[in-house]
Amino acid sequence: MFIDTHCHLTDEYEGGADTIIAHAKANNVGAMICATADPKDIVPALNIAKAHDNIFVTTGIHPDNINENPDEYLTDELLNNPLVIGVGEIGLDYHYNPQTRPQQIELFEKQLAIAYAHNMPVAIHTREAEEDTANILTNKYHGVMHCFTSSWNLAKVMLDRGFYFSASGILTFKNSESIRETFAKIPTDRIVIETDAPYCAPVPYRGKTCEPAMIVETAKVLAQIKNLQIEDLENILFENTKKLYPKIKNI
Repeated sequence: MFIDTHCHLTDEYEGGADTIIAHAKANNVGAMICATADPKDIVPALNIAKAHDNIFVTTGIHPDNINENPDEYLTDELLNNPLVIGVGEIGLDYHYNPQTRPQQIELFEKQLAIAYAHNMPVAIHTREAEEDTANILTNKYHGVMHCFTSSWNLAKVMLDRGFYFSASGILTFKNSESIRETFAKIPTDRIVIETDAPYCAPVPYRGKTCEPAMIVETAKVLAQIKNLQIEDLENILFENTKKLYPKIKNI
């Protein structure tokens, strides 16, 4: 089975989260990791995970939410919850608001410190912020570069620091040749897969609301890139995900 390592099940979907989860299971997506980006999503994400034995949660504050205090939300009680398996998504995004760079860095570093204190993997969002991302993410941290679309240069740095790399539906886009070239170079044992639902629907669903059931389309392209049978890739991704997120149990 596939594990969708990053999706936003707290967003609104036609039919609701239960329908999306059932559709995913019917399409060989046996487990999903529900990431949070806004503090208001944390409790709903946990409620979804409590209701489904194949849902896990990563909790974090996206760089768009620079006014939030992570100490208020990423508590010991929360991070010790067996359903919470990592801290994310966190990181830096200078695409729309480069003027908030100092505040983003402060928020990022606070959350990294919390993750480090709990020895938890981090799910990293980085957009147009490669230099700062590389400077901040030293080898004291471990985790995954979520929805990785950055350069091979950053990939090399983060490979050396033990990070994993997550392939999303963007890998299937016609204009994503450079991303495919990067994933061709990344060792297969350091790759996981995600949808980032409801965003980044893969071809042939591009332009539609993405959902975890669509992950097989990204897997098909990734299998071609890595010259693997899709069944073999499925097993590799499954094992990689369990190594990335050790708190995942009983799947």
